[in-house]
Order: sequence, then C-alpha cells, then structure tokens
Amino acid sequence: MRLIARFFAFLFGTLTLVGLVGAAVAAYVVWHYSQDLPDHAQLANYEPPVTTRVHAADGALLAEYARERRLYLPIQAMPRMLIAAYLSAEDKNFYKHGGVDPEGLARAVVTQFRRGSGARQQGGSTITQQVAKNFFLTRDQTVERKIREALLAFRLESTFSKDKILELYMNQIFLGSGNYGVAAAALNYFGKSVHELTIAEAAYLAALPKAPSNYHPVNNREAALGRRNYVIDRMLENGYISQQDATAARAEPLVATFRQLSPNTYAAGFFAEEVRREIVDRYGNKKLLEGGLSVRSTLDPRMQVLARKALSDGLVRYDEARGWRGAQERIPPGGDWGIPLAEIQGLTDVDPWRLAAVLEVGPNEARIGLQPAKLAGGSVERRRETGVIGPEGIRWTNRPMARALNAGDVVYVEPIDGQPGRFRLRQVPEISGAIVAMDPHTGRVKAMVGGFSFDKSEFNRATQALRQVGSSFKPFVYATALDNGYTPSSIILDEPFEQVQANGEVWRPENYDGKPTGPRTLRYGIEQSKNLMTVRLARDLGMPLVAEYSKRFGVYDDMLPVLAMSLGAGETTVLRMTAAYSMLANGGRRIRPTLIDRIQDRWGATIYKHDERQCNPCVADAWSGQDEPRIIDRRERVIDPMSAYQMVSIMEGVVQRGTATSLKALNRTLAGKTGTTNDAKDVWFVGFSPDLAVGVYLGFDKPQSLGSRATAGTYAAPIFGAFMREALAGKPNLQFRVPPGIKFIRVNARTGQRTASGDPLAILEPFKPNTAPPESYSFGEATAGGVVIPGAGSIGTSTGGLY
Repeated sequence: MRLIARFFAFLFGTLTLVGLVGAAVAAYVVWHYSQDLPDHAQLANYEPPVTTRVHAADGALLAEYARERRLYLPIQAMPRMLIAAYLSAEDKNFYKHGGVDPEGLARAVVTQFRRGSGARQQGGSTITQQVAKNFFLTRDQTVERKIREALLAFRLESTFSKDKILELYMNQIFLGSGNYGVAAAALNYFGKSVHELTIAEAAYLAALPKAPSNYHPVNNREAALGRRNYVIDRMLENGYISQQDATAARAEPLVATFRQLSPNTYAAGFFAEEVRREIVDRYGNKKLLEGGLSVRSTLDPRMQVLARKALSDGLVRYDEARGWRGAQERIPPGGDWGIPLAEIQGLTDVDPWRLAAVLEVGPNEARIGLQPAKLAGGSVERRRETGVIGPEGIRWTNRPMARALNAGDVVYVEPIDGQPGRFRLRQVPEISGAIVAMDPHTGRVKAMVGGFSFDKSEFNRATQALRQVGSSFKPFVYATALDNGYTPSSIILDEPFEQVQANGEVWRPENYDGKPTGPRTLRYGIEQSKNLMTVRLARDLGMPLVAEYSKRFGVYDDMLPVLAMSLGAGETTVLRMTAAYSMLANGGRRIRPTLIDRIQDRWGATIYKHDERQCNPCVADAWSGQDEPRIIDRRERVIDPMSAYQMVSIMEGVVQRGTATSLKALNRTLAGKTGTTNDAKDVWFVGFSPDLAVGVYLGFDKPQSLGSRATAGTYAAPIFGAFMREALAGKPNLQFRVPPGIKFIRVNARTGQRTASGDPLAILEPFKPNTAPPESYSFGEATAGGVVIPGAGSIGTSTGGLY
C-alpha cells in the first residue's frame, strides 16, 4: 500500500509539474504572439469601403462606383432568416462560445484525420476568428496565424458584442462576382434587398463565403446547388425552418439575375460621367470609390431618353442625307455566323439598333442574322435570330440592294415599327453634337447628351467641346443695348459696314443673304439675325461693355473686346450657352448650372447642396396661424428683369417671324435663337419655354463645313423642336412671366412707330416706363453711327449722320 501511495504521489507530482510546465509554455506562447497583435479596438471606428450610388431626380439608381462593391447594413436591419442561414453554414454555436468553438475545432480535427495528412486543411474557424483573419491577418495556412487568429478572437469577444461582430462579418465578407457583404450580394445576384430573399436565396448567399468561385451559380451550377442545399439542411437541423420549408427551398431553382447596372439604361452615360468627374474634383477618387456617398442628381430619366432620341435622330438625318459609306466590318460568309458576330464589340447605348451580319443578298431583300448574346464564361447564346432588310430599309442609300450590301457585311439595323422581322439599315454618323436641357430658374440640368454614343467616345461635347457660337451670341449684344437705354423699337441701319484692322486689312462683314435692308428696328436685327445691324450696335455700345455682359451671363470668362466677337467668333460650351439663355428666361437671376442636387455621406449627413436659397420658416414643426413661408432668393441679378423680358419677347419673334419659324408648328410659347458660324462649321439653336431651357449644337469633331446650304434653322432647330414637342406634352402652355413696370404698346413691326389695331404689321411691343414711342414725331433728330439715340423719339427719317 505504501508503494502504491508513493506511486500516486509521484504521478500527481509529475502531472502537476507537466501542468505547470504546460501552463508556462502556454503563457509564453500567448505572451509571445500577443506582442505584435494588431489593435483590435480600431474596429470600433471601422468604416469599410462602401459603394457610392448616384440616383436620378426621381430616385432611380443611375450609377455605382466602388473599389469593393458593398452596401453597409446594420445588424438590426438584417432579416433573421438571413442571419440563421449564415450561422448554420459557418458557426452554429456563435452565440455560445467565447471566440473559439471547441466543438467546431474537434469536428475539424476529426474530419482532417479522416481525409488524411495530404488533404487541404479543414477550417474550424468561428465567425469571430474569420473577422480577426479578414480584418487583421493573412490567409496563410500556418500554426502561427491560427494562434494569432484565436488570440484576436478572444480579444474581439471581450471588446465587442456578438451582434457587432456578426455585423462586421456580414458586411465585410467577400461573396464573389465583385460583391462584398450580404446587401450588395443580394442586390447583384438576385436584384433584391435582403428582406425580399427567399429561404433558398438566403441559403445560397450563406454558401458563398467558403469558396465563392467554386459555387458560381452559372459556371458551377451543380456544386452551387449542392452547397446551397447543405445550408438548407443545416438550417432545418438547427431548428430555423420547418421540414416543409426545407423541402420547398431545396426544390426552388437557382436563378441569378446578375443585375447589370449601366447609365445606358437611361441613355445617360455622358451625364453619369460628368457627375463622377465632379465628385472626384470635390472629394477625390478615394472618397468616390470607398466613401459610400449618396448622390441625388438632377437627371430627369424621361427627358434624358427624349434628348438622346432627338439628338441621335438629328445626327442620323444629316448623316444619311450624305449617303451610305458601306459596312465597317466583315465576317466570313457561311457557316455558324453567330460566333464571329458575337465577338465583335458593338455599341451598347444605341438601342434599339443592333449589330447584324448579312447572310444572303437578293434582288430586293437581304437576309440578316442578329448578334447573339455572350453568356457568362464567354460562351455564345445558341439561339440564332434572323430578319430581313427590304427596299424600305435601304431607300435612304439611293442604291439597289446588291450595291448596298454583300454577304458577310456587319452592319447596324433598327426594327421597323409594326413590321416584325423587318429592319432598316443604319450607320453610325460621322457628325456629332450635343444637347442640354435645364431648369432656367435653378440651373438644374435635367438632361445632357454629349454625342451620338458614349461607348464610341466619352468626350462630352456638351461640357468639354469649345465651339464657335455664331449668331446664337447676338442676344447678349442686344440685351446689353436694352439694359443701357435702347428699346426694341430703336432703329439701326442694316447697311454695308467696314473697319480697318490693325494690320491694315479691311474687315467687311456681311449678312447671311448678302443683302442690306436699310433702317430697321432692333427687334428685326435679332429675328432675322442681321450681322450688319449687330456690328453697328456693338460698335456704338462699345465692345468692352458687351464683354462685361458676356462675363455676367457666363458665356465667356474673358472675352476679347473686338467687333468680330459680337457675331459669335468666340468659342464656348453648350452648357454655358444654355445657362446664359436661362438667365434671360428667369428674369435676369444668376444661376450656376449643376448636375447634382445633393450629396450625403455614408451616415446620411448632407455635405453638399446646390440650392442656396433660404427658407427659415420652413422648419416649423406645425402651423399656428403664421404666414406661409417665403423663400429668400439672394442670387445676383445680371440684368434688369424688364430688359430680360424685352429680350425674351424679341426671341419669341425669332420663332414667330424669324429664322426658326419651323417651330411655330409646335403651338407652344417658345423663344430662342439660331446660330450658324462661318462656312457652317457649327450650327446652334438655344431656346426655352417659360420653365425649360434647351441648347443644341451640331458639328464635326474636326471642324469642317456642314455644307454650303446648311443652317441652324435646318438642322439644329428641328432637334430642339423634336425634344420640346415630347418634353412639354401634356403640360399647360404657359406664357412668359411679365415683370412689373412693363407696358405693351401696339407698334408697326417695320418702323417701330405706334400704329392702329388694323395695321397688318402691328405687334404688341414691351416697353419700360417712359421709353415708349411718342404719340407724334419730328424730323431731323440726332443720330450716331447708324443708331437712333435712345429716347430721341425719332425713327431716323433724316439720313444725317447715317452711313
């Protein structure tokens, strides 16, 4: 017995010693690997990279920008079923263990033992350990990394709540196809929010953390279904769902939608890119890609689509009138045409145009094959869709079918409305242009198209192209005159003019038609776009004054004060011109054109707002008999509101009697001005209704003449008209707002004198107080430089001083 007692004493002592040594070793290991552990407390202020989202004015999602596609979702906003799926798949004892799960670790060891030493190591990491690894450690399969992972897990558990750790995990985890976190994955795999997911869809998302690429829903469909169903079984086993729910979920097909968000959805590639550039300019690229900004843009999706159609139709109309240039690409005729055709990169933003290959050409018809879609993984859709181009589809080419098309040609075609299977031949126009639609009262850009195709060229001709404005600048010369004592009835000579230049050469501008018309009213000079009248008026005003007004309106920053600039020799952008016209339309208030209404940070705080007007009473909690709120508008006036209205009235005459009479057919209250440059290298029309301003220009990127007979009234004004017809459809036909003080006097449009109501040339002319034509006239009053001195009360019947 004594021997046995000694043995047990020895054994106890030995075990105690081993335990002490083991504890000392363990303590040393903990101490050693704790020396350089990352600071886990920084997770308290962790801000993961989050997707910046750009929305249209109506809230529709327009574009997303991200380095890691992620939408951060608090744990309180995650549905219980989705959490249950992840706990079942990754860590069923998450809410029970202290960071490391002995049960899970033992299970991993047993599994590894059964697989053998050569098999890939079986993970036994808890969700807490995965958070430690994903945030702080490498993915190396080493003992050292696992020790650090466990130590960090214990620290995380002692610092953060279980819910916070789970929130970090479900927002940080990579789930394949560029998605990080459950919110982004739900949206981009299934086009749903997390609250709309079915049990089967939640189980699929929970299956992905193990190996996202191995469970791709298309490329590895069977493996994906197997892993999803495994998660469903674990959810049933853990009591989260019923047997009936599990059976239904397993039977549900795995259908991934792979949401393809593109600004082309609203033909808004140019608009979205302009917004992106502005965000980068304001906050930098890192903030754009990681900051989780919520950007509310000014885009009106309906108007954007209308603007794209109006501009593209106008460009195509001009281009097709110049003839068919032939196919730009070819594929070998015969065989399976679908595969080589699918490899050709077509334009994605010219819907409903489609690429097609010409299969056969007959005397009157050509059979075509439409480009099949490329599927995930690079394979080509098996279905082959064909159609026919008939005589009506190539009529514009003025060629017989056999001379227009050949087998193997790759061309663009457009479906003919009401004729299924029949198509019209199309070609990408060489000419380009831009259109901008803007709220004239706020500067909010409702639509912007910077060319025929953003895919073809990202150069935005609405904001980046400096083009000669031609006669579209004239309203600012005449507005300067109206704001400095002239009236719409002031008489200006439309006669030959010449000026000796500094180099000794003589500059002799001419009217477009080459014909002088003698003394005419200021109104007539704009309505008929008279160069000679404009130059005389600009000389008498003084070009420094005209340059000052051009700067006020934002047409130019620093205009060269020479007479040629009065005829639009300077260069500016469509956006600037549209904003400048808007200031006339809104009564002379300065506006700053903007594509962004508001920007909020990831927490919802507004960090930028375009509208700077104040409305202090608007914050009242309730109405208690106080007056209705009034918005305080402290924006600068760039011109007297009465002068602005007179200019608007004159530009109404451009539509009613002048160079844009084609717009009369719209039966709308419209004003505007055409602009055609020398040699017709650029054609413009900028105009507006009371609440919508639109600017249009057409021209080649490398300036060249559009043709000897090309005018803005022929090409630019119809684009403006096509857009306005649809944009204003269903809206009341409002009149331009008349400012207080304006008095309407019936005058003769030819002479500017008062006249009777029976005069066929009578118009109602707006005058400022004390500037209306007198009741009677005297002869021989003073004139200067071909312009009647304002307020002199004469129509210039004496030729003294006129030349």
